[in-house]
Amino acid sequence: MPSPLVLHPDRALPSDPVQRGIARTIYEQTRGLPLVCMHGHVEASVFADDEAFPDPAALLITPDHYVTRMLVSQGLRLEDLGVPSEDGRTVEGDPRAIWRRLCESWHLFRGTPSRFWLEHELVEVFGVDEQPSADSADRLFDALSARIAEAGFRPRALLDRFGIEVISTTDPATSPLAEHRRLAEQGLGARVVPTFRPDAVVHVDRPQWQADVAELGRVADTDTSTYEGFLAALRARRQAFIEAGGLATDHGHLSADTTPLPRAEAAALYARALTGEATAEDAAAFAAHMLHEMAGMSRDDGLVMQIHPGVLRDHHSGMHALHGADRGFDIPVAAEFTRSLRPMLEDFGHDPGFRVILFTVDETVYSRELAPIAGAYPAVRLGAPWWFLDSPDGMRRFRDAATETAGFYNTSGFVDDTRAFASIPARHDLARRIDAGYLARLVAEHRLGEDEAVETAVDLAYNLPRKAYARRTAAVATS
Repeated sequence: MPSPLVLHPDRALPSDPVQRGIARTIYEQTRGLPLVCMHGHVEASVFADDEAFPDPAALLITPDHYVTRMLVSQGLRLEDLGVPSEDGRTVEGDPRAIWRRLCESWHLFRGTPSRFWLEHELVEVFGVDEQPSADSADRLFDALSARIAEAGFRPRALLDRFGIEVISTTDPATSPLAEHRRLAEQGLGARVVPTFRPDAVVHVDRPQWQADVAELGRVADTDTSTYEGFLAALRARRQAFIEAGGLATDHGHLSADTTPLPRAEAAALYARALTGEATAEDAAAFAAHMLHEMAGMSRDDGLVMQIHPGVLRDHHSGMHALHGADRGFDIPVAAEFTRSLRPMLEDFGHDPGFRVILFTVDETVYSRELAPIAGAYPAVRLGAPWWFLDSPDGMRRFRDAATETAGFYNTSGFVDDTRAFASIPARHDLARRIDAGYLARLVAEHRLGEDEAVETAVDLAYNLPRKAYARRTAAVATS
């Protein structure tokens, strides 16, 4: 018989008994703190509609590309996991069958953060005490189905249960923000906030770029047939996001290049793009230019800028054509920040009205580039380990690589990055355990007092994320 599913109270804490004892003390001071979720991808409609989740597979498997990519890597198809297709072809419609496939493949997740998150969700959120397996699959499905049908497991109730103080959604520049207006009417406008993501309209080599720019003009009620009109439309949309409670922007570029173009050259490039004549070199130059423009806009309107380069999106073109974006086929590439960010930081790095948070999935740049940059420029904060790095060992490596140069207080603290709503508390819990362990080692080595370690842990879990994402104005002193 498989062992019962029980979470060890010291999971992910140090194995050294001295450090583990200290880590327990530190962790106890952070485990109940509110969650600040400022890099999220849960759809606003989930909270505006507040409907019961349809089934365990739709909640825990289909939207979580960490889960689906592992199963696909072992021979399953996204269609087998209920992931919709772009061409309308039939995909698995039986949630019990999808759930059974996860349970039959449970061993694949050994040693992965997905295993940690899923176990936390099953035990702490849903009260399950049986290991997933082929034998237990149907029993677990029935138990979870009954649980998510309860009123206390609807999205807004889970906001309270999870202790989520604020959560961001990620919305394209063309979003009319209708769901956020509904949330404001329901009294949740300051708790579920939009994040402005303009990627679709700044990468001129995207197949739908002209259509997206036209939609930008329509939503902003601004003529985008000229470069100046394009910039005016972006400013108008940013203001709409601010009025809807937005605190940040989000920029997913292949490169971190922020080299600006002369105004006339940018306008000429934009005109070529509108007629479909832009080259690959034009696209790279315009993307870099627009990061610099966006930094200037953030300085002016106070939205915190988030940049996360170094990911080759949609690595398998056939999978993208069949299932769309964000299906587990975004693969990291080497990233360079020092030269790339210099133009932006030359102009805005010491401006009290500007704040930029830098994320990476290239660990090699933490100690070589990002920690030194964050440790020098008052406008910069180093983002938490993100995507493939929000794992136990990835977060430990981050602390080892970044702390000695950037310290703790030039980082953003932990903010999760997920579409899988129920995994949010598990992700924050893991980060708090890892930070407790790192700080415990400093205490055990007599490099930090225990009182300082506790204070730092609380800051990393709660105070720093709130501070990092506070809107900036020219009157606000750097901190």
